[in-house]
Amino acid sequence: METGTDKKPKKQDRQPGIEAEMHPAPEYIKDSYKPSGKLNGKVALITGGDSGIGRSVSVHFAAEGADIAIVYLEEDVDAEETKVQVEAAGRRCLLIKGDVKDADFCKDAVEKTVNEYGRLNILVNNAGMQFPQKDVQDITEEQLNITFKTNIFAYFYFAEAAVKHMQKGDCIINTTSVTAYRSSPALIDYSSTKGAITTFTRSLATNLAEKNIRVNGVAPGPVWTPLIVSTFDEEKIEKFGSETAMKRAGQPSELGPAYVFLASDDASFITGQVIHVNGGEVVNG
Repeated sequence: METGTDKKPKKQDRQPGIEAEMHPAPEYIKDSYKPSGKLNGKVALITGGDSGIGRSVSVHFAAEGADIAIVYLEEDVDAEETKVQVEAAGRRCLLIKGDVKDADFCKDAVEKTVNEYGRLNILVNNAGMQFPQKDVQDITEEQLNITFKTNIFAYFYFAEAAVKHMQKGDCIINTTSVTAYRSSPALIDYSSTKGAITTFTRSLATNLAEKNIRVNGVAPGPVWTPLIVSTFDEEKIEKFGSETAMKRAGQPSELGPAYVFLASDDASFITGQVIHVNGGEVVNG
């Protein structure tokens, strides 16, 4: 089995599933990325790993030597494409299909990962949903339940199940958002969950510090992912990312390395922190 130190996934030449609607196609790992074995021998479980930021994390981790388990909801074609890219880096990839709103499924996904690989070193809580609404009165109880159960309850479920398998030096990385640090008038429920994730990250980090299990977060700004195409209207998509200092949306490939850093020994003295990858928006907190 390849260690991952000299192989990385080949640049994707086809965009299956939802990604077929995306122009330009998302980039998941840069041709210039040079793996160095930072995660050799590690096992990572990544929720929402079938596409977008989750796929970028999966292929970067594989390039760095980790075996991968991916949790995804229903996009079988996208999940299979991620598996192809992970295996192209010489690593193994377990696909686990199911709904993260279900606590039992989350626990079972962790157990399947451990049963398959014998251990779990890195948990990336990344799965998320958003439903833009211009008026708070249009946010239904059903929408509120789906958003909170997907975006924050599931993070609790996975962390609770994963921690019992983790050892000194292992870690959890949570995907929060720039919306947790500034207003997002059309994403009130979504941004509320991201604020909860940020606080969850800080509190869990101090809770697990004595066990030397690190907990950190990444707060993306606007990133070109299938979530954007599937939830925003055409006008919003056309202008997406233009409000950043860099006047563009980020690519998933620009997020993956932040997760690699936090998962590696390079971040051994970092816990309870959030890395902001947002195109230049100044964030205090």
